[in-house]
Formats: sequence, structure tokens, C-alpha cells
Amino acid sequence: MCVSLFLSLTTSFWWLTMFRVWSVCVSLVLILWGTSEKVQGKASKLWLQPLNKTFLQTGVFPSAFLWGVGSAAFPTEGSWDADGKGESVWDRFTRHTDPSSDSYIQWEEDLESVRYLGVNFYAFSLSWTRIFPDGNAKAHPNPAGVQHYRRLIGKLKELQMEPVVTLFHWDFPQVLQERFGGWLNRSTADVFADYAAFCFRTFGAKVRYWITMHNPFLLAVQGYGTGAHAPGVTGDPADPFIAAHNLLRAHAKAWHVYDKHFRPHQHGKVSITLGSHWVEPPHAQATPTNLELCQKAMEAVIGWFAEPIYGSGDYPESLKASHRGVIPEFSAQERLWMKGTTDFFSLAFGRETQRVGQGLARFGQTVKLDLRSVLVWVQQTYGDPQVLVAESGWFSDASVGVEDTVAIYLMKTFIMQVMQAVSVDAVRVFGYTAWSLLDGFEWNHGYSMRTGLFYIDFSKPERHRVPKTSAHFYRRLVKDNGFPTENTPRIEGRFPCDFQFGVSESVHLRPFSPQFTDPQLYRWNVSGNGALTRVTGVLLHTQPAQCTDFLFIQKHLFLLGVTGSSHYRFALDWTQLAPGRDPEKVRFYRCVLMELQRRGIRPVVTLYHPSYRSPSNASAVEAFVSYAVFCYREFGALVSTWITINEPNRLNEAYAEEWQTVARHLLLAHAKAWHIYDAQFRRKQGGAVSLALHADWVEPANPFLESHKSAQQQFLEFELGRFLDPLIGGGNEGRGNTSDDERAELKGALDFVALNHFTTYLVLPWKQPTPLNQEHGCALMMDATWKVSHRGQALVPWGLRRMLGWVRNRYGDHLPIIVTATGVDDQAVHDDQLRQSYIRSYLQEALKARELDAVNLRGFYIWKLQDLEADQEADLQFGLFSSAAHHSRPKASVSVYRDIISHRGFPSAADLRPLTCRGADNGTSCELCTRIAENKPLLFFSVPSINIWRRHKLKLIQH
Repeated sequence: MCVSLFLSLTTSFWWLTMFRVWSVCVSLVLILWGTSEKVQGKASKLWLQPLNKTFLQTGVFPSAFLWGVGSAAFPTEGSWDADGKGESVWDRFTRHTDPSSDSYIQWEEDLESVRYLGVNFYAFSLSWTRIFPDGNAKAHPNPAGVQHYRRLIGKLKELQMEPVVTLFHWDFPQVLQERFGGWLNRSTADVFADYAAFCFRTFGAKVRYWITMHNPFLLAVQGYGTGAHAPGVTGDPADPFIAAHNLLRAHAKAWHVYDKHFRPHQHGKVSITLGSHWVEPPHAQATPTNLELCQKAMEAVIGWFAEPIYGSGDYPESLKASHRGVIPEFSAQERLWMKGTTDFFSLAFGRETQRVGQGLARFGQTVKLDLRSVLVWVQQTYGDPQVLVAESGWFSDASVGVEDTVAIYLMKTFIMQVMQAVSVDAVRVFGYTAWSLLDGFEWNHGYSMRTGLFYIDFSKPERHRVPKTSAHFYRRLVKDNGFPTENTPRIEGRFPCDFQFGVSESVHLRPFSPQFTDPQLYRWNVSGNGALTRVTGVLLHTQPAQCTDFLFIQKHLFLLGVTGSSHYRFALDWTQLAPGRDPEKVRFYRCVLMELQRRGIRPVVTLYHPSYRSPSNASAVEAFVSYAVFCYREFGALVSTWITINEPNRLNEAYAEEWQTVARHLLLAHAKAWHIYDAQFRRKQGGAVSLALHADWVEPANPFLESHKSAQQQFLEFELGRFLDPLIGGGNEGRGNTSDDERAELKGALDFVALNHFTTYLVLPWKQPTPLNQEHGCALMMDATWKVSHRGQALVPWGLRRMLGWVRNRYGDHLPIIVTATGVDDQAVHDDQLRQSYIRSYLQEALKARELDAVNLRGFYIWKLQDLEADQEADLQFGLFSSAAHHSRPKASVSVYRDIISHRGFPSAADLRPLTCRGADNGTSCELCTRIAENKPLLFFSVPSINIWRRHKLKLIQH
């Protein structure tokens, strides 16, 4: 199997190690955290009862939902001193003078890019110094700057797209910084209010949505604390809090100006974009102390600015308590004046705030890329406001060009989280902004990273906008208004009576009781320890050996009968059946087969279910053939279907360096076993022989790249084609190190196609060769938005149908196909909802493959019957029944599977009668019946037991 590259949200934090942990951020939470305070509010439930992450993986947004894309002036406009523009603090801080994305000149090309995406709005920021070179809004504005933004806004309206305009995105006028000390001066708020009033008056007739400033948290902390951002002020621990205080005052002044002077005739809305991270308790331990720490971590970032505006009008109590004497105070009048100065909640959730959030993850807290939880926290903390996601995105390395596959799945993850917040949690999100439109000069990171949907080659003066694959993805998503289900609509129909509904297991050998065949006499509990003590010199006459000696068989096959299955697949233990081994093992398997026959259940027997040993050389091939002949002779009269080898295509993992040789010997071992059966046993026994291949489906990770589509084909040919092509054709029969005689022996040595299918992956080219991927050169990853099980198996029902279709299209329909194993782990002891959903949805896709795609599908086997203790230790609970240690209780999925079998599929509502096929009824899903069947050798109908029987008699009759 090729090297796995499982992409999850937590993996993306590998990039965060590029950044330093900012000391001032840590200072916000490095205080004596009290444990006596009780975390208040509904928001604490987010840590007590985490959101259901597996619910709703597809769907569309409301029809009125707004899609947008955004950018900021400083990273993209360039022309830092053209047409009378003044110097900003970022111009001074970075000494950046090149054209960047050249958006000031190529603004029309920008709008063509926006139009390509098909979005409803374009969010951008005004350059304060392009309009007022010295920042003074009472002076004459720069005509060129004003005209530029008028053209931009006017063209957007012509294109029927809304402008979402940010007044201030960090590029503060350098003159004001030198004159007043920037945001450390109270008078700066008044200057900003004058600037805002000019913009409202000049552009407001065509602007419905205004943002006063973008993510003031970062400006306060990194501009006036760490010095990582312009203006680079450091030294005084009080400075970040003073700057934040004045930023809040500036926002409130601007909002009041709009509310009083412009809202009556412009009818717009004004907000402030606040950034946030998300934290979770260490090791998911929701103790009162951990809940309080998480709440304080949120209050120290988004709550710092949100509480004065959306909450009490003042700072969070935790922030004030930890920074007394440092954080400024609002007067009672100011609190009333501050509170409610917004018309909607504007949220930024991206790389910059997450980076700083890492510094806040103290005391073992984990920072997560969980936009949904942030949205729900805002809803539950601030009274369910309307929310605009004003910034959402990540970054790629500078070397990444237009093929930005990782960016696609991060974007998809964020948008899926928004959809879940809207559809499941009823958060009133009305719009989403992909960030950003173009690659640009990324603040203090310069050109070392890329964030755009459109690629720009900064080495070329033309600065052409080239859509990346993430732009294609976003365009399609906007057109679809979300994530329409990949599954086709549910169909109605039935499987035929000869369709195999089964259960599949690995090696079937359990300890058995010798109590009826042992001639020794024993005394029990002689010394009071409950042990049996053999009486020497005494031998008893025993009954002849019979299948009732094996108590396990009756109990186990009773459980199988409860499922309603017509077939049972299990594996023999090669090591136990080798020459010279215990003949009781042969008798055990024969008894299993006889009991299956008595119950009307047909066996499908696997000769070799690999664990450690495999036919890796010629002598092993001959040994396997001898073993196969032995099994055909001993058990063949009771077996109509044989699997020679289970999943030979998985063994390349164990034999990475020798996989070609191992694959050749496995194929030859199968072919020789098939030919011997065909020549010596088929006429008399009438069975069929195949091998079972692991057959998970793969989709191109990036569907917009031909290289990824080629990787899909290469991987499927490697996983399936290298075994099926030599046996039944397909185009690569001559590939490998087989001779002409061997190829002739392989051709046609298959009676049906057996596939073990569990899940679906994404596949992409992987240029770094390893022993596992050197043949196909690919890697696997997972879509983080897919529903997954506890152990990380994705539930992708349509993958089964596509796999079956691929096999049919490549090999034709002359051979039947059987899904010989499929299933999912589920931690639930009884109500295994995930497995119930899996069985229903995967059988639906199997029916579609038969009815809509003409796939010659003949069977479907669930993996597996019962949990085992070893499985529980590894958290691999695939069973339809709990383990014997848990009294073999049937899980709810047993009834689901049995119901589908009884109806032979999914009949219409008008035809819900069970379909009667020839064959006996195999029992019902009755927990008490199961318990009685397991323990009937120990049941004695004494008076107490008769009373128990009477109490449950009615229940048994009902079943």
C-alpha cells in the first residue's frame, strides 16, 4: 500500500511551529487562575458536551446565503507612493516598495477574478493614506485615491456584487503615528471618526456593509506588545491594553457617526471584525478548572473586544481581574455608549489569530481549527447575533503554485464547519468570505507564504492573475451553494432470492470443551479452591466423539442465525491443519460446516487469512497447494464456495522490499489451487474458487488536476489490476516477472471476483519514492469533512458503488462480484448508530450498482459477527454482537441488517411485505434467546428457573 498522508485539522498545526510564541500573549493568561469561580453561561456546554462532529457531512446553505472573497489594501495594492499616496506605518515597518500584486493599477483584473468565482460580494479595505496622505480627514482628500475607490465600488455594483468595505486594516498613517503616538493616544479615536465620516459620506450611497477595523486584537498585541507588526512598539506591558481601549473607542465613535448621520438615508450596516482562536481542555477532561481556563482563554482574545460591544459594555471580568492597574476602565456612561455599537457580528478565523492563539494554549490546552465551535460560542455568549465570517483561510508555502491541494481541503473544512453551525446549531451566519483573493506581500512574512485563490508570479512585471485549483474549487462550491450529496437519491428495489447476505470473519477456531470425550475422572473443589483434581488410575467409558462436544459451535452459530444471514464466511487455520497436527481441529471444522448445513446457512471458506506467514517462495507455494488439496478433500462436500487467499494485495506492506516476488508467488499459489480444484473436485463438489482482494476506493485528491486523476488510475491498477489483470484480463496481463507458462496458468483461474471494501481515500501523486509506493508513486489522504468512525475510518457510501463500477467497466460483467467483507468500528455497546447508518447506506449503494449500473453483484457480507476481547483492547469493535465477556448481546445493527435481509433490500412503501425465499427462518434478534442459547448446557429447570421462564415467556412468544 502506498504511503499514507492522513490530512486532518490537527496536522495543519505543523506549520504553526514556524512562528515564535509571543511573550505578551502568554502574559494575558499567565496569572493565578482561580478554581473556585464557576464558569457561567451556555458556552461552557461546548466543553462539557462537545458538538457532534459526525453529523451532517453534506448539504447546502440557505438560498439567501452570501458568498464572498476578500483582500486588504497593503498586501495587494502596491504603488505605495503613487498618485499622492502617503506613507503608512507598514510602508515604514517593512521598507516594502515593489508593486506587490499591483491591485491599484490592475483593479479591473481583480474584479474579473472576483467575477470568475461567482460570489455575491467582494470585501476589501481602503488605504487611509491613499485617501488622506497625512491621515487628517479634515484636510483635502487625495483626488486620485478617492477616484480609485469610487471606480472600484461603482464597477462592483455594475457587476451586481456588493462591496464590503473595511475602513482600517492596520495600515495606519505614519504621520499620525509620529505626531500622536498612534493608538496610544486618545485623540486618535477622534481622527478615525472624522476619516470614517468622510468615507460614509463619499462612498456610502453604494455600500451596504461597513467594517470599521479588522482584527484589532492583532494590532494591539503585535503592534504595541511584541513588536511583530507595525508600528513595532515594545516595552510597556500596558501599551497593548491602551491601544485596544482606543481602538474600541474609535470603532464606537464611527458606529455612532453612521447611526446618527448616515443610516437614515443609506440604510447600511456597520460592524467590527474580531479574530478568534478555539481551545479545548487538555486530554478532553472537562473538569471545572479546565472549563474555566478554556473560557478565560477565549475571553482573553475575542472576548477582550466582543464583551464591550456585544455584552456588558465592559471588559470580561477575568481580564480585568488579571490586569488591574494596567487595563483602562470604562466609565458607567462609556459602557452604555459602547454597548451595542454593531449591527452584526463580523468574525475572522484564520492563520494570524491562530498563530497568536498558540501562545495562549497554556496548562495543556489544545488550540484547534474549529470554526464551528467558535460560531456556537459567539451565539451562546452574545445573544445569537447575525454573523458574517469576514475572513477564513490559511496559507501555503511560497513554492506552492497553482496546485494547492491542501488549501482546498482546509477551505472545505472551514466551510463545512460553517454549514454545520448553520444547519445543526442554528447559528445565524449569513455570509462567508474566502481569504484572500490574490497572493500578495503578506505583512511581516513578505513573500514567504501565499494566501490567494489566484496565483501571481512576483518575478514577472505583468502580475497575471492565474486561478489556483482552490479558486476552481471555491467557484464550484459557490455555484452549488454548499456540498450537495455525492450519493444519488435513494432508490427502491429488492435483491434477488439468490443474493448472498452474509457475515464474514477471519480464522474460526476457538477453545472447545473436552468434557464429553475425556476418559479421566475428576473431583471438584477438594481443597476449597474450586479446582478439578484428577483421580489417578480410573478411566471412564465415554460417549463417541460428536459435534456437541464443541459447545462454542452451537452458541456462535445461533448468533449467526439471529442475523438472518444466508451465508457465513470464515477462515481455516493453516497452521492447525498442517500434516501431523491435532485431528480434533479437523473434526472441529467439519462440525462447524455440518452445523451450518443443518441450519441452512451456506459456508464460504477461506483457506488462508494471512497473519505472519505467506507463500513467499516456491516451496511455500507447493506447501499451500498441498494444504488446499487436503481441505478440498476433507471439507469440500460441505463447501460450495472457496476463497484461496484473503487480501494478497495487503501483503506488500509486510514484504516491502520483496513485494513483487511475494505477489507472484501468491498469484501462482492461488492459480495452482484453482486448477487442482477445477480438475479434481469441481465435477463432484460443484463449488467455485476465487481470492479476495482489499478494494477500498480512491478519489483524486484534487479533481482539477490531471496528475491526480492519473494517480487514481495508477493506484487502482496497482491495488487490483496487478492481481485481477493476470487472472481475467484488463490490459496489463503481461506485467510483472511471470513467464509465459505462468501467465497461461494464471489466465482464467477465477470463478468470481471477491472484494473486501471498507472505505474511501483521496489519492495524489507522491514524488518521494518509498518501498511501498515505488511502483505507483502516490500517497493517500483523507477528506477531513467526511464522517469518520472512532478509529478514523471514513464513511463514504458512494465509494462502494464507484469501486464496483470500476471493476465492471474494466473486466466486464461475465464474472459475478461479491463484496466478501465490509463494515465499520463502532464504540457503542448496544445502540451502534454509526454501524446502522453504514449498513443501510452501503447496501443502498450496492443496490444502485446492481439496478442502475448493471453490476453483476451477487453478495454482501458484513464484517464481522462478534467483538472479541482483543478487539476491544485495540478499540476495533466491528461486531454485530458484543463479546462473550459482555454476554454476546445483539447490537441494534443486527435488527437493521435482519430487516433489510427479510425484505431483500429496500421495497417501496406500498410493498413492505417480507419477500419469501426458499430456506428456513434462522431465528430472531432476541437478547434473552441469545442468553439461553449460550447457556443451555447449564440450565436446569428448577423452581426458580421455571419462575424466570414464566416471567419471560410472553417476551419469547412475542419474538
